[in-house]
Amino acid sequence: MPFSMPGLSDSILKAVDELGYTEPTAIQKQAVPVILSGKDLVAAAQTGTGKTASFVLPILELLNTECTLRGKRIRALILVPTRELAVQVESNVAQYGKYLNLSSMAMFGGVDTEAQKQRLLEGIDILVATPGRLIDLAHQRSIHFDELEVLVLDEADRMLDMGFIDDINNIIDRLPEQRQSLLFSATLTNDVRFLADTVNDDAVEISVSPGSATTPKIDQWLVTVDKDRKSALISHLIKDLQWEQALIFIEKKHACAKLVSQLEKRGIKAEAIHGGRSQASRERVLGEFKSGELKFLVATGIAARGIDIDNLTRVINYDLPYQTEDYIHRIGRTGRAGACGEAVSFVTKNDFKNLCAIESRLGHIIVRKEFEGFDVKKVVPVSILNYVPKKRR
Repeated sequence: MPFSMPGLSDSILKAVDELGYTEPTAIQKQAVPVILSGKDLVAAAQTGTGKTASFVLPILELLNTECTLRGKRIRALILVPTRELAVQVESNVAQYGKYLNLSSMAMFGGVDTEAQKQRLLEGIDILVATPGRLIDLAHQRSIHFDELEVLVLDEADRMLDMGFIDDINNIIDRLPEQRQSLLFSATLTNDVRFLADTVNDDAVEISVSPGSATTPKIDQWLVTVDKDRKSALISHLIKDLQWEQALIFIEKKHACAKLVSQLEKRGIKAEAIHGGRSQASRERVLGEFKSGELKFLVATGIAARGIDIDNLTRVINYDLPYQTEDYIHRIGRTGRAGACGEAVSFVTKNDFKNLCAIESRLGHIIVRKEFEGFDVKKVVPVSILNYVPKKRR
């Protein structure tokens, strides 16, 4: 059944249909009409819900008009927290708008500025940028915002977590007051709502439940394990269960290389991606993982933002995240757009409080599995769904 949504032109629908989209997701059904109407929007939606298309499709429609764009000007700005997400969102813009005469560009740090400056000379319809690099080029007067029509803050909660608030405010101060502003966030915390009030004017607010967006499509289970047996366990599972692909989350970047080395000693080829690697090496590794040439990718949570891979079968929380929302985001890397996926977590005794918080957020106990030869010395108790850490009481 062809993808259909009132208000979108045949050219956009044709591109979307060619990508295999058939039915609009919940966030798309709610957000697209609001954006097409020209209203400001605040939306709570997790990764994996079709969020990017929910704002890119209507923006393409709104900008699909006769317009002479001056040099160093942009018509739409999409701010994102990481370079990987910038590349991914811009790729979506290009795919959805392939039959339109609109230009797009991804702008981020870690690479030379000259090529980006050259692209800006003729003007860009849709710019996807990280805050730091955008501010740098604005200071150099390589970009001006006087013709901006639409602002999008994507993954606003993550940008705040990464300390971009000053850069965001600096950018907002440079924008025209007459514009459409859209904010998307996995959670609407007090800080996010304060930012939304700064950015938006009488915005419509919509929300897509994280539970309905993720858990029905994802088989979640965990293994309790002693910390010093983690690498042996993951090697055993990869071989014994014949896993063919996995995105492996780890908390600290120095531990990424260590795990890659441990896996390779057991005959398992893997690569690592984290903030300490160059942009060129990150792009190479991501390209190999997306193409299927690389089967196992070890990544820190921040470095993995923006990794969008069709039919990713499995994510592994080698380290259980400290924040509940990070767990939701991570498992959202698999089971995307209605597909099925698997999320596996390694849990040590020190993770018990985090596990309680995660299971309380999910509203159910995560299934536990045991594997011969990996009995734990430090037993992890059964979780308490209504557990509240002391600092929150």
